[in-house]
Amino acid sequence: MSYTEISFIRSNIPKISQLADGIIAMENSGIYTNYGPINQKFEKRLVEQMFSGVGQCVTVCNATIGLMMALKYATRHKDTRVARYVLMPSFTFAAAAHAVLWAGFTPLFCDIDPADWMASHAAENELLQEYGEQIAAIFPYATFGNAADINHYTRLEKQTDIPVVIDAAASLGAHDASGQGFGTGSPHAIICSLHATKTMGIGEGGFIYANNPDMIEALRAMGNFGFGKIRHATMPGLNSKLPEIGALLALSGLDHLENVVEKKCRIEQMYYDLLPGFGFQRQRGARMSYQFLPVRLPPRYAPHRNAILARMKEKRIGTSTYFSPHLYEQSYFVAHCKAGDLQATDALASSIVSLPLWHEMTPEMVRYVCQEFLAACHATDM
Repeated sequence: MSYTEISFIRSNIPKISQLADGIIAMENSGIYTNYGPINQKFEKRLVEQMFSGVGQCVTVCNATIGLMMALKYATRHKDTRVARYVLMPSFTFAAAAHAVLWAGFTPLFCDIDPADWMASHAAENELLQEYGEQIAAIFPYATFGNAADINHYTRLEKQTDIPVVIDAAASLGAHDASGQGFGTGSPHAIICSLHATKTMGIGEGGFIYANNPDMIEALRAMGNFGFGKIRHATMPGLNSKLPEIGALLALSGLDHLENVVEKKCRIEQMYYDLLPGFGFQRQRGARMSYQFLPVRLPPRYAPHRNAILARMKEKRIGTSTYFSPHLYEQSYFVAHCKAGDLQATDALASSIVSLPLWHEMTPEMVRYVCQEFLAACHATDM
C-alpha cells in the first residue's frame, strides 16, 4: 500500500466550530482576557487532571514568553554584573536560548547524556566548577518530553544556591517514573507549550507550573505588566496573558488528551518493533508524549542522512531533524553564546532523524513509513 502523502506533524487542536456554547458564554460575559473565568477554570482543571491536584499554574500566551518570565523571576536576586550565564544544553530548540538572551543572560551550553539526550550531569558539574558564581541559573531541558530528574536538580540548587528553571515544552501528557504527570510537585518552574505542533495544541499558548504558590502569584503579576498592586508595577513585567478563546480551546483539549497520548504510545511502540537496530532515546519516565518519533541512525547510515531524507521526501513522507543543527551550530548563537565540550551533542545531532507520529496515524501508515525508511537507508549501501 502507498499513500498520497504522510505529513510530518498533524495538529491536534479542538475545532472552534464545535465550541459555540463556550464562545457565546464568553461573548455574553464580555471578558476576553486578563485571566478571565475560562482561564481560571482551565488552570484549575489542568492541575487536577495532569498534576494530581498538587501545585499551581499560570497560563501564558506562548511558552517562549513563559521561559523568559520564569528565568527573570528565578534570577531576581542575582547580580547580573557577576552572574552572566545560564547553564543549558545545546541540544534543544532555539526558543530556549532566545529566552535566556531576552532575559539578559548569556547561554552557556553543556553536553548531553548520549543515552537519554538530556543535559549530562557530569558536563553540568564541570561547567559549574569552572564558572562558579558567574552562573545565574541552571536551565535543563526535558528533551522531547523525557522525565528530567527533578530531585537531582533540587539537590543541585540547594548545593550551589543557583536557581533551576525546567524547559518542559513537549512534556504535557508525559509521566515521570512513578506514573504521575511530569513535573508534579516540582518546586522549580516547569514551562510547557500548547503550540499547534504539540500533543495538545491550541495554536499558540503555554503555562508555567510549580508547587510554589508565591512563585505562581508573582509570575501572574509579571505577566500582567508587573502590576503587583492595582495599576502599580512592583516588578519586571510584560504582557503574557492567554486570551479566553485560547483557554476555551485548552479546556476542550483536556477532554481528549489522555486518549490522544495512549494512541501515540501505541504508534511509538510500533516504531520500536519495526525498526530494530536503530537508536532510540532512553526514557527516564513511565510514559512519553512524543510529538514526533526521534530516531538515531546507525553509524553506517548517519553520513548519508541527507540522501535518506531526500528519498523519504520523494515518497511524500514528512521527516525532519530535531535538533540538527543544534544551537551552537547556528550562527547567531555561536556569536552570542559560550559552550563547553559538546562531543555527544555533535554526534547525536549529526545522526538524528524525526519521523511522523500523530494520533490519527493507522498501523498501516506506520508500517509504510518504516518500510520506506528502511528502503531509503538500505539504498545507501548500494
